Amino acid sequence: MRAAAVQLNSKADSARNLATAEALVRAAASDGATLVALPERFDLRGTPEDYERAAEPLETSEAARWARELARELRIDLIAGSISERRPGRDKLSNTSLHVDPNGDIKAAYRKVHLFDVTVGGTDYRESDSDEPGDEIVTTEAADGTRLGLSVCYDVRFPELYRILALQGALVLTVPANFTRTTGAAHWEVLLRARAVENQVFVVAPAQTGEYPPGQPAYGNSMIVDPWGEVLARASGDAGDETFVAADLDFARLAEVREKLPSLQNRVPGAYRWPSAVEAHV
Repeated sequence: MRAAAVQLNSKADSARNLATAEALVRAAASDGATLVALPERFDLRGTPEDYERAAEPLETSEAARWARELARELRIDLIAGSISERRPGRDKLSNTSLHVDPNGDIKAAYRKVHLFDVTVGGTDYRESDSDEPGDEIVTTEAADGTRLGLSVCYDVRFPELYRILALQGALVLTVPANFTRTTGAAHWEVLLRARAVENQVFVVAPAQTGEYPPGQPAYGNSMIVDPWGEVLARASGDAGDETFVAADLDFARLAEVREKLPSLQNRVPGAYRWPSAVEAHV
């Protein structure tokens, strides 16, 4: 499988964002990629008010329709990074990642579980102002039968999610992101490589770049990492560098890593017990 991670500098202009994304997805497919992943908020990146204004149900979403048509035309598996989804009967939105198959069908929808409510670089981020957390871990299957594990951005800090995806058979984990420049410089690469190494999987991580909204700079550095933790491909972190990176995912190499260092087989599930009340101490 050849996989590609698309890097965007999305803003509040959805038409412009989709046009840029389409050009890069087409280029990646022309380069031989059969799995192409877009970053978080690929269709629109902005404020909670922007997401509220633009959110639609999946059935009528312009971004979902665009993804379905493009995947069908190019005959690729497309990970439509994430979009704002409005769900009937709910007060808040979902930050939703879609897997669209080569037939143009939505094969899976993953709603971001871990919301980014933090203060970094002197800036407050409160994703829960507009969104509610998802409550389902999602795997799906590419056209060639490869099992994929879906996640979004801040999820990458929660290893238990990825271990479950790996135990459910995922060989490729997707991490569409809008990582901040501050946290990205400190943690982006090490987190992606850790998730790849500990689960002995490939990680495909497309990212946003540039600074939007103003005062919220994104890190870029979209990556593809192999099961040994080697970075197979990496985009620049230059602000506004919209591009794609691609790599061939060698599943024989994955099998070799798992055979020689069988850490997944050496797990001791009977020894792992959550405390009855799990709380974080600060």
